[in-house]
Amino acid sequence: MKPLQGKIALVTGASRGLGKGIAIGLAEAGATIYLTGRTLEAAGEEVSDEQRLGNLVATQKAVEDAGGVGIPVRVDHGDDEQIRQLFDRIQDEQQGQLDILVNNAYSGVSSLRATYGKPFWESEPSLWDKVNHVGLRSHYITSVYAARMMVPRKQGAIFTLSSWGGLFPVFGAVYGVGKTGCDRLALELALELKSHNITSLSVWPGIVGTEQFIQFFQEQDSAPTPEPQGNPFGDGYNWETPLLAGRVIACLAADPGIIKRTGKVHIVAEEARRYGVVDKEGNQPASLRSLRFILPLLIPQLRSYSTWVPNLHIPWRALAAFVLQSPQV
Repeated sequence: MKPLQGKIALVTGASRGLGKGIAIGLAEAGATIYLTGRTLEAAGEEVSDEQRLGNLVATQKAVEDAGGVGIPVRVDHGDDEQIRQLFDRIQDEQQGQLDILVNNAYSGVSSLRATYGKPFWESEPSLWDKVNHVGLRSHYITSVYAARMMVPRKQGAIFTLSSWGGLFPVFGAVYGVGKTGCDRLALELALELKSHNITSLSVWPGIVGTEQFIQFFQEQDSAPTPEPQGNPFGDGYNWETPLLAGRVIACLAADPGIIKRTGKVHIVAEEARRYGVVDKEGNQPASLRSLRFILPLLIPQLRSYSTWVPNLHIPWRALAAFVLQSPQV
């Protein structure tokens, strides 16, 4: 079955990582997907492996192999005019139809890597724009143009990628405020769009093994420090794949009752369990607020037996108390 056959989607920041996985997940469900990124082609001996991974043409091929239609468009989401031109193109080519927007474009990872572990006052104020311009701000811009296409047709869904960093300290003040803003953006859009039958959701993946975050953890492991970093997440334990997020978003987009869940945060691992979704390897990682994740994290000897631990969710207040008392915070 192809529940998204005939649907038009836009996934921003689709050249690699989460965006690429989400595009493939939508393609499996039959969607036609506009794919944006700053790198359209990558060829020649001088091109790095990282640039090859960030190749929109490669994403287009993966989308088509998965059963969808991919339309790559080179867009810098830090440029409002390029975003406007993108939506003008979709308007013209699809006769005003846009069913799904996935706000995923994000350019803050390299800046977060460079400032990791520093207090906010030791970084330049420009860090705010480096982390949140192509991210929170560009998500708002794309949502404006998407809503202008969706409202006349009285249907559509906007998915804004956020993270657990919107609730708990992860990568510092600038990151946390930006992700909290993404969650609030999804809620505010939902309040204004619900009467037009348009859904707005915030989506929280878990620990996702993207190319950039694998490199980040490798750098942390090899960095010379007076004391070990003690990062409990860098060994791949309970990591999610980008495809899992894509399959979950495809299920949400195809759900006829999705409007009833508008404005809320949706955790990828919990939605995967709800819809019976697994990744390419058949895995279904636990939610980061599940006992199945937390107990083996605290007691590493349990990791080989994690499936024996009840998959029960910790109440938010108890989880917040645990995180805020952690030596990592």
